[in-house]
Amino acid sequence: MNGIHDLGGMHGLGPVVREENEPVFREEWERHVFAVLNLTLAAGQYNVDELRHAIERMDPARYLQTSYYEHWLHAAEDLLDAKGVVTREELLRRAAEITQRSSAAASGTSHSQVSGAPSGSRAPGAGRLPSE
Repeated sequence: MNGIHDLGGMHGLGPVVREENEPVFREEWERHVFAVLNLTLAAGQYNVDELRHAIERMDPARYLQTSYYEHWLHAAEDLLDAKGVVTREELLRRAAEITQRSSAAASGTSHSQVSGAPSGSRAPGAGRLPSE
């Protein structure tokens, strides 16, 4: 099956530009995605074939617009939701909490002020995960 992820051997995409001393992780969240994937694979939540298939099922436009680690994040979210390990709503709620804490830390607000925030209040950017 040829999908958008099967780019090997295609012409017209230009050269692959390699950065000298390119870092494995450009941002801290990529390191976390790598850890989550390794832990969930080791725990038997899904296998490598399921992970690959989840990436292959991504919307083609979304696949091309997202990074390597976003592909992994998308697959982990979909598989963990499909297997009943965690729901999409739980992931969104947790992402909002993390965003609130990060915003509070940047503005000097204490953790107790953030954790006491009324439910339903959201920090800017909360409510959407990178793989949506």
